[in-house]
Amino acid sequence: MARAGLTVDRVVEAAADLADEIGFEKVTLSALARHFGVKDASLYSHVKNLQDLRTRVALLAGGEMIDRIAEAVAGRAGRDALAAFAGAYREYALDHPGRYAATQLPVDQVLVTDSPALRRTAEITYGMLRAYGLDEPDLTDAVRLLRSTFHGYCALEAGGGFGAARDVGLSWDKAVEALHVALTHWPGDDRERA
Repeated sequence: MARAGLTVDRVVEAAADLADEIGFEKVTLSALARHFGVKDASLYSHVKNLQDLRTRVALLAGGEMIDRIAEAVAGRAGRDALAAFAGAYREYALDHPGRYAATQLPVDQVLVTDSPALRRTAEITYGMLRAYGLDEPDLTDAVRLLRSTFHGYCALEAGGGFGAARDVGLSWDKAVEALHVALTHWPGDDRERA
């Protein structure tokens, strides 16, 4: 194993690369061991099991994604921050499909609390939304709206789900603008619902 130069970080990075190549759901310890030219058992001194490996890839990918988003939104607010956030999100999802799939893995809340990257994700996302004058519970509702819209769009786009001739980038821009309008005119609890 020493000659393979394996470390936890190297194993996780290789798993993330493999996920981008073959799909997150196809990453196994056996496939990773073949990549390194070692026996499966050699990986168990670095990761506990497949679930541990997948969680580590999810945390790595989440950190990479929020770094990209943070750089994009730095110094921006309102519509500009939302567009930058959305653009960085979509770019990461399309550039790194396996890593992006890992970010959708449900992660134990204890790990979320202990992960600087995941805490940073919440801080940046909630910070961007506070510029729209939102407080709890509206912040949580708005985060869910953004995540479901961004994820749904990216999943459909990556899977070839948009068949119309219109450029998907232009439709994305309209979706982001519609989100801006929705956030600007967020419904209050005191308004009557139809």
